Amino acid sequence: MTSPAEVATRRAKVRRLAQGGASSRQIAAQVGVSKDTVLRDLAQDAPAEPTPETLAQTRAALRAQKLAQAEEAVSQASAAVQAVIAARPSHMITDDATARRWCGALRAAADELAAQADAFAEYYACATA
Repeated sequence: MTSPAEVATRRAKVRRLAQGGASSRQIAAQVGVSKDTVLRDLAQDAPAEPTPETLAQTRAALRAQKLAQAEEAVSQASAAVQAVIAARPSHMITDDATARRWCGALRAAADELAAQADAFAEYYACATA
């Protein structure tokens, strides 16, 4: 059975991770509890009746957080592409198994990135003009 002190410590950690932008699933994996436990822990700290102002601030903060995450992800993807270009794996002498693995990984990543770019262009047609 979990002691009240352990629960308080866990809830503090859950709160800190949530404030840092981690998702419920990420927090659950890091803390070693279920996603439902994370949601209950976060609900314990939430006001009973949020005001419209609080909801608007929360939504704005979540949008800003998601925007920052997307910006970082696009930046990291671009950096990864540049690293692959600089490494020139297609010019390396390697065994067939490694060549197949690299080719498959590059094609899968390219397909996923192309799908994301297509979805983005579909939603933001002005971005591709």
